[in-house]
Amino acid sequence: MKPQIGLLGIMQELYDAMLPGITERQAAYAQAVAERLADVAEVQFIRPARNREDVEEIVREYGARGLDGIAIVMLTYGPAMRTVRALLETPLPLLLANIQPQRAVTAAWDMADLTYNQGIHGAQDQANALVRARRPFSVITGEWDSDAFARGFADWANAAATVTALRSAQIALFGYPMNGMGDILHDAPAMLRRLGPVVVAEDLGALYRRMEGVSDDRIGALVTEHSGRFEIDPALPHASHVYAVRFELALRDLLEEKGYSGFSAHFDSIGGDGRFEQLPLLAASDLMADGYAYAAEGDTNTATLMCAAQTLIGDAHFSELYAMDFELGSVLVSHMGEGNWKVARDDRPVRLIDRELGIGGLGNPPTTVFSAQPGPATVAALVPLEGERYRLLVGQGEVLDTPELPNVEMPYFHFRPHADVKDFMDRWLRLGGPHHFVTNLGEHAPRWRRLGELLDVEVQEL
Repeated sequence: MKPQIGLLGIMQELYDAMLPGITERQAAYAQAVAERLADVAEVQFIRPARNREDVEEIVREYGARGLDGIAIVMLTYGPAMRTVRALLETPLPLLLANIQPQRAVTAAWDMADLTYNQGIHGAQDQANALVRARRPFSVITGEWDSDAFARGFADWANAAATVTALRSAQIALFGYPMNGMGDILHDAPAMLRRLGPVVVAEDLGALYRRMEGVSDDRIGALVTEHSGRFEIDPALPHASHVYAVRFELALRDLLEEKGYSGFSAHFDSIGGDGRFEQLPLLAASDLMADGYAYAAEGDTNTATLMCAAQTLIGDAHFSELYAMDFELGSVLVSHMGEGNWKVARDDRPVRLIDRELGIGGLGNPPTTVFSAQPGPATVAALVPLEGERYRLLVGQGEVLDTPELPNVEMPYFHFRPHADVKDFMDRWLRLGGPHHFVTNLGEHAPRWRRLGELLDVEVQEL
């Protein structure tokens, strides 16, 4: 779905006597702005807000409609103090769109034209009031009918929708976080207050019982679907594939029934339970491809960031910096075997193999093997600092077009940051970058920047 945004168009009543018809004229301008943005968001506009009562009523209505955010447009100057109470009380993310009807001041302008185009006057008052009230908001200055403004608005609107998604997100944690791994630890109440998601400890026994109830028809249908999607290794035992599919369907049913946005599981929890035969690597890969968030080893920090990335951008890939390559100026990105095959390069098949993996002390888990599509890519990592203080690391670069690594039996690719890899890694480490993170194909730093603004989270671009 496109983000759902309410346009709060602000002016004041005193201009009606000065310029009869100004309210209707500026309302038509606001509607034109909403229609211009229709390709990137569904923008709703009720009417101009000409006094405090209008502002409060419109903001309440946008909240009642369950929208993702509010874009403030100054249709003329309007005193900012009339808006502060309503904007403090609404939980909706805010944008101050600093735009005006006409792009240039000409010799033909008169006092009426100055009034129609004086939004910057009110924008300054409005921004000052929000800053002093410590209310997070974003700003975009631009030509309202330009492609650049639409792109910037799309970045912000998707960030606003991501804030909405995070506030209703639940992350299932199966078992416990990996013992001794410090960068995955989190403060659950602080995460709830600052970022939004709730982490729920799930019972592995309930998951196992669900596996026992999965029908053979459903298993057969998904095995057939995999046959059309993947190049299946003849050495992969059919019984092993069937077990992985049973695990995936049970896990999917649990996530859907309980409304989870994502999950994390530590391999020792699965292995130590004693009832499971494999780790759910294939399940994690398929569920990521379907838009679920995932992170390994009980890392609910990165599962939360994955949840954000799936809404903010889509086709998010759970990642880990595995090794440096100083000849290529890159880092090899991989993990134990989980990978979102939606990012796979389109000139090589995604293979499904019988993976020898001793981790967890279980049987071989069927594993997807692929490299990511070469081209621009963005990485992001969430760093818990203290209490509600979080840091978001964002880096842009490219996935390199490299030969296959025949002995790497898991998803992998080389990521070359725009910065020198040594400088990139120095900054990543100095800033506390964890070893798990998120990769999206394409250039998406502006969207992460907007999300940081709306969550009031520090953003460091590498």
